[in-house]
Amino acid sequence: MTSSSEYKTYMCLICGWLYDEAAGSVEDGIPPGTRWEDLSINWACPECGARKEDFEMVEF
Repeated sequence: MTSSSEYKTYMCLICGWLYDEAAGSVEDGIPPGTRWEDLSINWACPECGARKEDFEMVEF
């Protein structure tokens, strides 16, 4: 069972770019540990510009 405190990874369904909550996206101004739900509703994929609704949580 996955704990809610564990970091998750989300994948852009358009281009495949991965957002890892643990790593953040420092080059895009998002510090490590930033949760998906804490990203702005207007946040967009840095690779293709897709919206948050075009992402899906993935498990590795």
